Amino acid sequence: MSNLEDNDPFALFATWLADAEQSEPNDPTAMALATATPEGRPSVRMVLLKDVIPETGPTGGFIFYTNLESRKGKELAANPHVALCFHWKSLRRQIRVEGPAVPVEPERADAYFASRSRESRLGAWASDQSRPMEGRWTLERRLAAVTARFGLGPVPRPPHWSGWRVIPETIEFWHDRQFRLHDRVVWHATEGGWRTERLFP
Repeated sequence: MSNLEDNDPFALFATWLADAEQSEPNDPTAMALATATPEGRPSVRMVLLKDVIPETGPTGGFIFYTNLESRKGKELAANPHVALCFHWKSLRRQIRVEGPAVPVEPERADAYFASRSRESRLGAWASDQSRPMEGRWTLERRLAAVTARFGLGPVPRPPHWSGWRVIPETIEFWHDRQFRLHDRVVWHATEGGWRTERLFP
């Protein structure tokens, strides 16, 4: 990792993700997503990375999808500043990303939603994500209702379901080393590309 500063961060991310896909037993694309309210109260949860646009600036970023009326959806709408963390224990590697989140284009959200299993698409209609539920039977009843509603026809993307793209202002790569003398390199987005610096472990 001595030449880490010489790599494009998106290219290095792709390499590390490919390694994780070979070594992680479950969900190598899982990432912790930290959001906050306008008052600064944080919350964090695991979501799945669904796409990466390897471009510097406002057109690039890390994409995930969610119910826009969920807690994270509401917090993102009120305060777009977020942090992501990928941790691959089997590889002793971690990547942290910080930057604003912006909504993805409707066409992109439509295309991804159409690629999901039919059961997942129906579930997106049935679930009031993050809101109180009387019991499991409530969800099952709602799922049965939307299944009957759409029958054998297409299941369109709900208006309350879409994606977000996190535009990286910083990307930090961390690699475990002996005696806790870890490697840490952070990329800072600039108008001309990226500026790198090493950090003490």
